[in-house]
Amino acid sequence: MEILRKPQALLFWRLRMPPLTLERLNELFAPAPSDIDLAAFDTSRVPKHIAVIMDGNGRWAQERGLMRAAGHKAGIEGVRELIRTSNDIGVRFLTIYSFSTENWSRPYQEIELLMNLFAKTMAAEIEALHKEQVRVVTIGDTSKLPEETRKTFERAIARTEGNTGMTLVVALNYGARAEILKAVRAIARDAASGVLDIAAIDAFDEIAFTNYLDTAGIPDPELLIRTSGEYRLSNFLLYQIAYSELYITDTLWPDFDRYELLRAVMDYQGRNRRFGGI
Repeated sequence: MEILRKPQALLFWRLRMPPLTLERLNELFAPAPSDIDLAAFDTSRVPKHIAVIMDGNGRWAQERGLMRAAGHKAGIEGVRELIRTSNDIGVRFLTIYSFSTENWSRPYQEIELLMNLFAKTMAAEIEALHKEQVRVVTIGDTSKLPEETRKTFERAIARTEGNTGMTLVVALNYGARAEILKAVRAIARDAASGVLDIAAIDAFDEIAFTNYLDTAGIPDPELLIRTSGEYRLSNFLLYQIAYSELYITDTLWPDFDRYELLRAVMDYQGRNRRFGGI
């Protein structure tokens, strides 16, 4: 599948988003592939929060006889396409799993390449994101990132913190188990120091717990997408995705284009979300 390529400077090219109507969908996505009926897209049921496990860069490169680095570079273009399309259809929160706590076990050269790609891509897009009112936040322990990468994301966060459009959540050096353990330690410290008294502990509920997570203030994802056909969660948002709808596609990440996102959202729209009820 061919990805629609656009110049980097055009990641976000509109200052105001027109209402999402069938006419607008046709403007954005026509001609759509034969399996996608744009008239069947329910503009009232776009997930507020989509989370994505982006997998398959290495296999994409291998299938083409290329080095893994080529797959990662192609994957960056897929990220641009994902952000652009999510913004187009009205997604309010988009979380991308960029680098996990387990990814440090990869070869040093690959880690260095990824960190440089993260820094260069974000540096190139900060102003465009800001103009589109996109707010950038990170989850995970970014203190362990190389200085240039960490500072680039800090600049993006500071520049966009007051924005009121879509929130782009970038998971960097993130692991759900580490996040939960960090939350438990913080709760224990607050209990030991008296910040949480007996009454507060007795009244402690799920909402109170989520305030200790990296994603405090961010709604849980309604839709979790995983590419490359792998059926595992890979230590990603384990608490937050308790009731997320899962969409697994065999498509390798660099081939995940705007139409693949439409397929995922339309599949989600066909689900009956009962949350344990009937």
